[in-house]
Amino acid sequence: MNSKFFDLKKEKQDRMINAALKVFAIQGYRHGSTDDIVKEAAVSKGLLFHYFESKLGVYRFVYDYSVRYMILELRSTVEPEEKEMFAMMKQIECARMHAMRGYPYMQQFLNRSMSEDSYEALLSIEEKRSALEETYSALAGRIDYSLLPGGVDGEKLRKMLDFTVKGLMAERFQDASFQPEMLYHEICDYLDMTRQIVYREGSGSYSPYQ
Repeated sequence: MNSKFFDLKKEKQDRMINAALKVFAIQGYRHGSTDDIVKEAAVSKGLLFHYFESKLGVYRFVYDYSVRYMILELRSTVEPEEKEMFAMMKQIECARMHAMRGYPYMQQFLNRSMSEDSYEALLSIEEKRSALEETYSALAGRIDYSLLPGGVDGEKLRKMLDFTVKGLMAERFQDASFQPEMLYHEICDYLDMTRQIVYREGSGSYSPYQ
């Protein structure tokens, strides 16, 4: 990647980044094309290749950019002392919302990369993928599942909610009027509803989460 890319005006940088995120989020690496990226970004293919050289170069760059951006948002939004599962999940979704305000397809792109079937693409992002996974693992490791009612398998509950969040996100991205704030509030509604059910049906343990 040509470091002079960051000498471009921020508006043009973001147009190119957002175009690549959208194309790869929707089509994946194998089927996403640089023709679609330049059309979406309203730039020439020559300009794209000047900075990134190839489709793989574009993919590697936007993945690296997304991981760095998301990790910064997570570290600045998730409170270091938070241990309650539902509260932490809300803070994680808040961090994602912040990222998607400027880069609407960033989280969907990161989700899509988890099921990428191109060995070339997977190999190019292996190191950065580990960095993001480690960040999420560290956050998950701080959760105190003993705060949940007795008999509740906290890890399975969190996994179920993760699937719910990804499903909501995939569904909402089909809507041209997608707004990160609306998705965030919808996810929070599901988290609140699940929390109420868990504590109502559980052992009656008190939840410190408000």
